[in-house]
Amino acid sequence: MKIEPTPSPLEKHDPIVHASLTRIIGGLEADHVEGASFLISGGAGFLGSWLVDALNMLGAGRITVIDNLSTGSIENIRHLVEEGRVELLRIPVEKYEPDKGYDYVIHMAARPSPDDYVEHPIETLHASSIGTERMLEAARLNDAIFLLTSTSEVYGHAQVIPIPEDYWGYVNPVGVRSCYDEGKRYAEALTMAYMRKYGLNVRISRIFNTYGPRLDWENPGYGRVVVKFIVQALRGEPITVHGTGMQTRSFLYAPDNIEAHIRLLRPDPNLKGAIVNIGGSTEITILDLARRILELTGSESQIVHVEPRPDDPPRRRPDISRARRLLGWEPRTDLDDGLKSTIKWIKYRI
Repeated sequence: MKIEPTPSPLEKHDPIVHASLTRIIGGLEADHVEGASFLISGGAGFLGSWLVDALNMLGAGRITVIDNLSTGSIENIRHLVEEGRVELLRIPVEKYEPDKGYDYVIHMAARPSPDDYVEHPIETLHASSIGTERMLEAARLNDAIFLLTSTSEVYGHAQVIPIPEDYWGYVNPVGVRSCYDEGKRYAEALTMAYMRKYGLNVRISRIFNTYGPRLDWENPGYGRVVVKFIVQALRGEPITVHGTGMQTRSFLYAPDNIEAHIRLLRPDPNLKGAIVNIGGSTEITILDLARRILELTGSESQIVHVEPRPDDPPRRRPDISRARRLLGWEPRTDLDDGLKSTIKWIKYRI
């Protein structure tokens, strides 16, 4: 049954995010969400808060967010917390003691920005190891559907493009990025072990570069290259491109990502144990992305090349044929349209 979005305080709090979500979830078949209870780690973060808002708009019942706000922001969910629509547990996910009362358990807590996880490698590993185990135990206690949001970083320097889910990856297990890459690979292995040992109903998404409003524009690291370029362009600062800029990424607008995850949560027996790439299908060089943002902002900033990042994958593009087949999903938002909305959102705040 198609669910129409319910009235939400988001419309007043953040009209750009509200308009983007309304366009995506309006008419979406999501009766599995209505009245259901959700436990979400990282729910005050960039993507986590988009998902929390979407679930609220779709009529979810109880929503509990675990977030110590190390990378998330209370401002992302304040409008829901203050109205009693979301309960916030301000603790690290690895400190959470599993409790009853949930139909869905979603583990999103992570440090996905390279600048951040290189500075906090132990905390990054703990979120993916201890944190994943705590959330899996919560799902087992509740016999709930469990969703792990993983990353395209598990593929490393992929030798196959576009990258299918059955590609095992080519990853440096001890490099500076390994705390994130290998942490997520462990989290995936633990998730599948819980399914095989306990019969837990699990799903794993592998998220490729996603951008949009609510990314931390005040501290944008390389993993937030879209907002970094936008902020630099709007301030008239040099656009800093690491290396030649010929490395590629495939970018996905946040609400498209959220739609895919809502579809992945459906209680469809074919989705048990599913591992699905969620990302944009169009590949663009980082240099071309910088030029595109300069054009859309009308900025006169100059592009400056700086040292390349260690272990930076030269290409990144997902094969999303499995998402099309299992979820009936594909990206709806053109890169330019998503960039324009993100530029507008940042411009209001800069």
